[in-house]
Amino acid sequence: MEISLSVNGRHVVREVEPQELLLDFLRDSLGLTGAKRSCDVQVCGACTVLVDGLPTSSCCFLVAQAAGREVVTIEGLAERPDFARLEDAFTRHAALQCGFCTPGMLLTVSALLASGELSSEDEIKRNLSGNLCRCTGYRGIVEAVADVAGVE
Repeated sequence: MEISLSVNGRHVVREVEPQELLLDFLRDSLGLTGAKRSCDVQVCGACTVLVDGLPTSSCCFLVAQAAGREVVTIEGLAERPDFARLEDAFTRHAALQCGFCTPGMLLTVSALLASGELSSEDEIKRNLSGNLCRCTGYRGIVEAVADVAGVE
């Protein structure tokens, strides 16, 4: 089937299989490897992308469901002017180590910042609970997000 969608602000038209996952389409067809395959059941956040501005687990989302929609990957987020603030905060607060979870974490944070849903440390922890990190222990991540969100 043929689909048309926007990926990182670029119009894309491709033939896809009806059961093809968005994660596979992004990685294999478009070469956008920032979204990672990990749990395949929507619990770790490593495959997170934004679909129409909302964090979405691309491992369980069919590319056909993205037809006519706007998909943003970490590669697209990195092109935006506000990305430098996120990158700086995550670096200064040692909020990353191996980097496997970082793309999904940053995409989720950017959506939360846009929605204004980060008003306290508890809100940050609750809203990031779907993004797992095996390296950092989360303290640096929470501090980085609080810094960017202006949470005391």
